[in-house]
Amino acid sequence: MTAAFIVTTALQAQSRVEITGDAQQGYHLLVNGNPFVIKGVGGSHHFDVLAASGGNATRTWGVGEETPALLDEAHRHGIMVSLGIWLGHERHGFDYSDPEQLEQQRRHVEEAVEKFKDHPALLVWGLGNEMEGIQNRGDSPVIWREINELAKRIKALDPHHPVMTVVANVNPDKVRAIQKYAPEIDILGVNAYAGAGGIGRNLRNYGWTKPYTIAEFGLPGPWEVEQTAWGAPIEPLSRQKAGFYYGAYQQIMEDTTLCLGTFAFLWGHKQEATASWFGMFLPNGDKTVRVDAMTRAWTGEWPENRAPVLREVEVPVFNQRVKPGEQFKIRVRYEDPEGDPLTYHWEVFHESTDRQVGGDREQRPDSVPGAVRATDAEGGALLTAPQRPGAYRVFVTVTDGRGAGCMDNWPFYVSP
Repeated sequence: MTAAFIVTTALQAQSRVEITGDAQQGYHLLVNGNPFVIKGVGGSHHFDVLAASGGNATRTWGVGEETPALLDEAHRHGIMVSLGIWLGHERHGFDYSDPEQLEQQRRHVEEAVEKFKDHPALLVWGLGNEMEGIQNRGDSPVIWREINELAKRIKALDPHHPVMTVVANVNPDKVRAIQKYAPEIDILGVNAYAGAGGIGRNLRNYGWTKPYTIAEFGLPGPWEVEQTAWGAPIEPLSRQKAGFYYGAYQQIMEDTTLCLGTFAFLWGHKQEATASWFGMFLPNGDKTVRVDAMTRAWTGEWPENRAPVLREVEVPVFNQRVKPGEQFKIRVRYEDPEGDPLTYHWEVFHESTDRQVGGDREQRPDSVPGAVRATDAEGGALLTAPQRPGAYRVFVTVTDGRGAGCMDNWPFYVSP
């Protein structure tokens, strides 16, 4: 436990969080007696931007050495934290029928609760993430009985914060299993992308009557979009992504009875299928138009400095097979709402071959030196197709010099 954590908790009282209401009149989350609608994100950075954008919560996936500082930083910016406690996945080798593994995991959960239950930034406990499995029905009684046991233990140690568990989408069998075997769960968190706006309706159809959140949402995932002939997912353009975030949020929040709020994914950046698919920030820390879209959704207003917006695209290699060494003129036009001068950076990367499932860590593919021969200040470039046959993507990164930017990409294939 760090000194920063000790000082903060010594000066500030523990948060008290409760759920009031019912399925007929509607549920409400109260933080220290005040109504709290979750306007959240998934991530552990940029809390200053989150607060300035109208957000009020963040979600993490596990606890570690960084957790005390993260909680303190969130608290300084008025951000509440759904503190994740990672639970084992069968696809990673965890066995929910092994008493030794279960006991070790129970100790991990109890130690996390004891350590962080008094922090004033704590909103809810996020017990696990998609541990029911993403390639099956997710209705294993063995797993859900253990989740229930863990939830009971958390409540015995900390009666002042609800317990949420997070699943990968929902289906009738999964919902019935949670209701039957894990009644101690207070909130169901659902990770959903292309169908996020319909989760509330689905839950009702499956008989769910407790509160829920959309624990991850954003644009359609790589598994939900059209693919090229060679199997590369076609990533939506940045302006389309902003529309997905804004539209999904509006749909989700129409449910004022069971839904307690949302967590947009991802408040940061990561390699998942591509380097730009889910990240709401560029690798250099610049915010993207998706942050602006959520600011508009949360506050009803645009931020003072908005990210560049893609207006025109001329990338003739997009979704095409080309010859080694073949040259193409490519061009994009972005518009900066404040009229700031824009800087363009073009680069070609190999298509990812380290594709994982469930958000597991992926390695970013190598770039191709010399593939972009020349660029200009207006968004144009000369692309020379790599000599080596295979799948590639050409990326453009656009920045306004004031902390906002954009990244788009287009897949192509080099055939001999």
